[in-house]
Amino acid sequence: MLVRHPDRPDWGIGQVQSSINGRITVNFEQTGKIVVDGRTIALQLVVD
Repeated sequence: MLVRHPDRPDWGIGQVQSSINGRITVNFEQTGKIVVDGRTIALQLVVD
């Protein structure tokens, strides 16, 4: 699944690696692997 962080457009598009108990691990193009709290951040789905 491809996503964007709504507050960090500079991170680019990210690919979701895993989602466990609200913790979402995303590998972003510009920043690398980041763990996001899915309970407080609503990642935006990227649709082709």
